[in-house]
Amino acid sequence: MKQKILTKEIYLQAIGDSFIKLNPKTLIKNPVIFITGIGALITTCILLTNTFNWFEFQIALWLWFTVLFANFSEAIAEGKGKAQADSLRKSRTQTLARLLKGKTESQVNATELRKGDLVVCETNDIIPADGEIVEGLASVDESAITGESAPVVRESGGDRSAVTGGTRVLSDRIVIKITMDPGEGFLDRMISLVEGASRQKTPNEIALSLLLTALTLVFLAAVVTLKFFADYAGEHVSIPVLVSLLVCLIPTTIGGLLSAIGISGMDRLIQKNVIALSGRAVEAAGDIDILLLDKTGTITYGNRMATEFISAPNVDEVEMYRIAHLASMSDETPEGRSIIDFARTKYAKLDRENEVLKVEFVPFTAQTRMSGVNHESKQIRKGALDSIEKFIVSLGGKMPAETVKAAETIARSGGTPLVVCENEKVIGVIYLKDVVKNGIKERFLELRKMGIKTVMITGDNPLTAASIAAEAGVDDFMAQATPEMKLKRIRDEQEKGHLVAMTGDGTNDAPALAQADVGVAMNTGTQAAREAGNMIDLDSNPTKLIEIVETGKQILMTRGSLTTFSIANDVAKYFAILPALFASLYATNNGAGPLSVLNVMHLVSPKSAILSAVIFNALVIVALIPLALRGVAYKPIGASALLRRNILLYGVGGLVTPFIGIKLIDIMINLI
Repeated sequence: MKQKILTKEIYLQAIGDSFIKLNPKTLIKNPVIFITGIGALITTCILLTNTFNWFEFQIALWLWFTVLFANFSEAIAEGKGKAQADSLRKSRTQTLARLLKGKTESQVNATELRKGDLVVCETNDIIPADGEIVEGLASVDESAITGESAPVVRESGGDRSAVTGGTRVLSDRIVIKITMDPGEGFLDRMISLVEGASRQKTPNEIALSLLLTALTLVFLAAVVTLKFFADYAGEHVSIPVLVSLLVCLIPTTIGGLLSAIGISGMDRLIQKNVIALSGRAVEAAGDIDILLLDKTGTITYGNRMATEFISAPNVDEVEMYRIAHLASMSDETPEGRSIIDFARTKYAKLDRENEVLKVEFVPFTAQTRMSGVNHESKQIRKGALDSIEKFIVSLGGKMPAETVKAAETIARSGGTPLVVCENEKVIGVIYLKDVVKNGIKERFLELRKMGIKTVMITGDNPLTAASIAAEAGVDDFMAQATPEMKLKRIRDEQEKGHLVAMTGDGTNDAPALAQADVGVAMNTGTQAAREAGNMIDLDSNPTKLIEIVETGKQILMTRGSLTTFSIANDVAKYFAILPALFASLYATNNGAGPLSVLNVMHLVSPKSAILSAVIFNALVIVALIPLALRGVAYKPIGASALLRRNILLYGVGGLVTPFIGIKLIDIMINLI
């Protein structure tokens, strides 16, 4: 069960951090809010040095409110990451390690372990530091870092040898070689990363910051010169009013939410149990246009499953299902279980009929390449075509030509044929295949709509790869892929200007993971793979790569939508403040100047118009904090469709909302 994302503690911490972030060294990192803060400070100084003015007091109050809530939005996003870090810290308790030197064990503090040391862990022991299993196999509880209660199996050799400090051994005995010195472990890096301390702005975020800074400087120059024009025309405009105009015209809305959007992007990945080692990688995920995925376990389930039973000549279908079911009763492999399940879907009563039979189980061996049961005088076997053929020939039987042809057809299509026999009689062929995951084709279709090309990577032969690729709906595939081939493919695509993502878990994937713009390493993978990638999936679910791309897209869509809303917002605030400033300029006998025609909202007075705009400018940041943290609704649409949606929804909405909001605030102010 997932923890509540926002808690009372996070809110209280964020309130305190909002004031701490008033430090000019911190505030200047966000130029728009920095200018707003300077304006609030100037207005406050004028208020304190002159006779108390209730109007100017309210202006100063709401300007500080704007700055604080811009800081609050960033602090809330950071607070979510810090809460995750605190949870991780609790799992990094001081433990004793069983240091192994030769055949002698000694207990030492986990902080004394160094890279290359060997430690022993048994049932209920806490793994003291990051390492790789060099001896044994064990069930490990990784809920401390993944949040998932289901244990995982770790073993020496292969791609599932890596273990993380702070996790707990549930069974058996393993010897671990420490791969990290104290303070450099995976958990230490995670804590630092989720706190956001090392997060850097991404290229798109920097570009948007430059745009906002440029707009701020342009409006700053315009407002400063406006003071001189007003004086020349004989219209007195106070400094607090000019500050209000500046704050309402510059893009304070997106400026106040920009940092929160970036930080919350990393947090959304944390909620999906993905640690982003780089903020740039999160952003890059949104611009990915080439996606490389492993076949086994990603596109397919990874286990061969029964999909069809083909009866031999003169064999009844029911008999075929019955014998295949009986032959698999002792087979605990995923393939054997799938045969049982497939037979059960056709004839449920087979379970009851076969379970009452007294049978002798015959296990699979590398020598016979067969398994099955002995029942009375009957020997029921299933196995590879050549193995079953040798078996029935030894009993005086013969393999039917139709069965050989069916087995060859299955093999050519990328499947695995298993022949079933009863004594010397051939019963039929079971068609096993690596089944494409449900819904994966639809997900690839969504990616295609987003302009992302999918490439399946597999070590299978080209014929099998082509068959799976066609069924899954990928755009391209690489068969019999080697590490060098993967690396070359990524480099070739990058040279063409593409951004490439890939996933991997083995040492042989490390070069490609390091080269890819978004390299997602599995937490169950080797240390080399985890160090090469710029993201680590704690659930070790290769399909998570698709969710990472969607999260990156969502960040870009959120930023674009709120930027459109913010800029459209400024247009409405312009119609609120400027007419109020110069309504009496060049006034006629009735007291109304020519610029009063711009007062389309019919605001009651210049002061209430200015104050209403400032209040709305502050409250809109508060209202949009949840959207910035959650992100806009993700839809797999193209760039032109996305631009059209932003203009119609957030552009028009950003234009209309201030007219309504400012008018309502103006009415409330004058009622009070």
